[in-house]
Amino acid sequence: MPSKVVRPSVHHKALNTTFDGFEHPISTPEARVHQYRGVKYASVPARFRQSKLQTSYPSHVDCTRYGPICPQVIKRDADAAMFGLTVDDVPSQVFKQNEFECLNLNITCPGDISPESAIPVMLWIHGGGNHGSGSSWVYDGGNLVSKSIMIGKPIILVTFNYRLGIFGFAASTALEEDNRVAGDEGVGNYGLCDQRAALEWVHEFISEFGGDPNNITLFGESTGASDILYHLVSVENEVHPLFHRAIIQSAMIDHVIPDVRTATWHLSKVLSALRIHTVAQLRAVEADKLVSLGYCLRIVDDGIFLRHGWNELLFPQNTHHRTLPYEVNLDILKSHPLHPSEIGHADLRHHFAIRSSSKNRSHSKPRSRSRSRPRHRQPTIQPIIIGDIFSSSHLYSLPASLWTPDGVVRRVRAVCQSLTKASNLLRAYDISPHTEPEDLPERLLDLITDARLAWPTESVAAGIKKERGGRGVYRFIFDQEGPGSGPVELAYLFDNVPLPVAEAPSYPDSFDSSEDEDEDQYMVGDGDGFYDSSWDVTDVDQYSYSRVRDAMQERWIAFAYGEGPWREDSVFVFGPEGETGERSWSIFEGRRRKQTWREALEPLGMQLVQKVGIELSNGPPIGSRVGGKFF
Repeated sequence: MPSKVVRPSVHHKALNTTFDGFEHPISTPEARVHQYRGVKYASVPARFRQSKLQTSYPSHVDCTRYGPICPQVIKRDADAAMFGLTVDDVPSQVFKQNEFECLNLNITCPGDISPESAIPVMLWIHGGGNHGSGSSWVYDGGNLVSKSIMIGKPIILVTFNYRLGIFGFAASTALEEDNRVAGDEGVGNYGLCDQRAALEWVHEFISEFGGDPNNITLFGESTGASDILYHLVSVENEVHPLFHRAIIQSAMIDHVIPDVRTATWHLSKVLSALRIHTVAQLRAVEADKLVSLGYCLRIVDDGIFLRHGWNELLFPQNTHHRTLPYEVNLDILKSHPLHPSEIGHADLRHHFAIRSSSKNRSHSKPRSRSRSRPRHRQPTIQPIIIGDIFSSSHLYSLPASLWTPDGVVRRVRAVCQSLTKASNLLRAYDISPHTEPEDLPERLLDLITDARLAWPTESVAAGIKKERGGRGVYRFIFDQEGPGSGPVELAYLFDNVPLPVAEAPSYPDSFDSSEDEDEDQYMVGDGDGFYDSSWDVTDVDQYSYSRVRDAMQERWIAFAYGEGPWREDSVFVFGPEGETGERSWSIFEGRRRKQTWREALEPLGMQLVQKVGIELSNGPPIGSRVGGKFF
């Protein structure tokens, strides 16, 4: 008779329960990997209320299936479009959706560890704005944990779900008062507080799984990466830090965050669309109906979550520019069709660059949901890895292709409200009414990329580094090729995407060198540093794929172990064509348009530049003429 399969389990003494998991299919005798899915970390008492840490479980918990996710629109071809796959290549996943039961996490760990192992923990915050799930096949931790075992630096990887969109970020003065009466502090930011609850659960209870609660690394991409920035400057992190380092990948950064008064204006649009008037009515609306509206709400400066002076600490350059009042055309947000590549990263429309007022703000000390850890201040700096990914710009390929040269010029002039400013900006990117239509999309993508991703990332990195006295910031750029129009670095980091590959060409041995000599010979591009967008239709050879994957995984894991991933006075490059290694800042100057940033963007200020980027990445307004037809 065949022997009975013994499923892995963790008897958790502190929680007085047993979590029953399973052996991951990636497991081998040399690297056994276990996984525990759908572990509830917090509960939601009511819509728009703060979540409560989960500490009570039945005697046995089945952790072989994923838990529910936050309600959202699901399109099966989204992952296929993002990673250049056919629909048949994408693993089929069907999740239940429940706004009250979506706070669950997934733990992937080595199979031979015990509570005494105390190995580093990496906690992934997924991006996507209104969409996404920590249970997505893209983020499955099997390959990354297996790699950590094979290189002798085992880690535990935790992914999780949290509230998104209107469920996670709705805010108004009425909601604020309603929550205050119920005993909740603050308003909005429920999704961010869910993330903090997941961090608290891991900090309190991961030790029984073999993790070290005093060695937790947060890492994330897109809006997940920007959320990590907000955690870095949160009140809770200042008075009771729970993570020890962070990795910020291609963050979608809001340099102007609405206050509660401005958030009230946004939520009023939702109420108007639903033809309702009160908080009670909003709480009673069916979740599917709220999802169908398509509004993407994000962080609110409610005077509670973010610490006093957070803006000056994170974005010191903002203090030199007047805040710009700005309203987004919500009809465009609702009606502009999403390209499949944008699903999962629909945050490209959510940046409401609006005036944020700090007058009469309350800076009351928030409660801590940790049960036993004392509050204390720690002077230690949380080191960060931060970088931008060039391929992220292709999320905007569709709206860029819809513009005409005349339309771009008129829109930039309208946003800048200055002919001189608009002319300088357009001249820097070689855009004019006479630009050939076939040349416009590439130049427009350059401008959008710089305005929304590359320059904001560099500005934030520089601001954090300055605030820390030049310490604890590691910079990278990711220019490696990959098919599709999505976040290609995820394919290399988690190693779950079946990329099409070609035969490997020969490469110079010095590609993997950390030395700087003769590095200019590897500069490939148009003279201003950026690579031709034709890469997105090419196959990636197995040699360069493995090279970049290994470099990224090994350095992220080493960072989780407290090691410096590379020298702080250099920049690490991933790609193109399999190139990896430390490079001097002169390489960064060449690969990113820093001279253009200094001459064309800095004089305008971050807020105006981001406003231009948002408008252009939204595509032409409804009613404008595109290709002889009205859009």
